Amino acid sequence: MDLSRASWRKASRSHDDGDQCVEVAAILDVVAIRDSKTPDGPKLIIGSSDFQQFVRLLKNL
Repeated sequence: MDLSRASWRKASRSHDDGDQCVEVAAILDVVAIRDSKTPDGPKLIIGSSDFQQFVRLLKNL
């Protein structure tokens, strides 16, 4: 999947000086996830509905 034009964003609670952040980019019906420290490194790509379920689960912790 070509992610060269993806619009990456950090979590709203991330700080600019934070060194332990993930970034996400929504592309069509998937969400790409990457480590902000290594933006050229590997990416995890999951379905958007699976990502929404994952976020819901995290909010309930």
